[in-house]
Amino acid sequence: MFSIAVQQQQYKTYILSDEAAGSQLEVVPERGGIITRWRIQGQEIFYLDSERFTHPELSVRGGNPILFPICGNLPDNTYTHNGQKYTLKQHGFARELPWKVTEQETGDKASLTVVLNSNEQTKAVYPFDFQLAFTYELQGNTLEVRQQYKNLSSTAMPFSAGFHPYFLCGDKTQLELEIPSKQYQDNQTKEIHSFDGNFDFSRDEIDFAFGQLTSQSATAIDRSRKLKLTLDYDDFSTYLVFWTVKGKEFYCLEPWSATRNSLNTGDNLTVLAPGASHTASVRLTANFF
Repeated sequence: MFSIAVQQQQYKTYILSDEAAGSQLEVVPERGGIITRWRIQGQEIFYLDSERFTHPELSVRGGNPILFPICGNLPDNTYTHNGQKYTLKQHGFARELPWKVTEQETGDKASLTVVLNSNEQTKAVYPFDFQLAFTYELQGNTLEVRQQYKNLSSTAMPFSAGFHPYFLCGDKTQLELEIPSKQYQDNQTKEIHSFDGNFDFSRDEIDFAFGQLTSQSATAIDRSRKLKLTLDYDDFSTYLVFWTVKGKEFYCLEPWSATRNSLNTGDNLTVLAPGASHTASVRLTANFF
């Protein structure tokens, strides 16, 4: 049986449940359309810095933030379009703006659709009319995010998009990652290194971008939690970013449609013709063993 409940916490929170599987999803539309929590049999899959979340002026550290219209940061937070310079903060603005719920469904799954439309605030930093519609689907131990990006402008619209999921973890030395790439760029040094499947978790921070992906699936096994996570994505995602900070109980495995600064370089940038739309999907499956 599937259900959707609404609770007034600090923000209005939508709770999607699959009672048979004992799985729950919490979505906070007005705080960036974000999924804040995902539980299976009472166990948290996502990490959430709850204290930080209470401060609207701070970016959310936890859950599954939405990245649009850029992934990562731009040099000096600026890009140029048609000879004009614009300022855009790291990861864009979608994760900071309120989204609206447009659809709810509790048939063979629990699903919730949230929408973000361009406005004067977004057009000041990104001069396009657009609509984003994301549908969160919960069924069993699987979470799927179906995305639609629509260009409502009279000119072509360039963008990149992705997600920044924070996964709760135990002892990081017991993490086993299978990422379908033989090399990564270290975002701190900008150097390219070959990848043998291992990370040095004694480092203060790991921020690696994996390109040239050879499959549309990656896995993370946390032996300390006895949890296997599988991330499946379509060809919209061309990069996976692995990020973690020493001493924090999370790691991030982020599907991005393009790497940093693509709005300036054009690398893997998606460009939608006027009136066109693009759909994409990301699926997460969590199995305890």
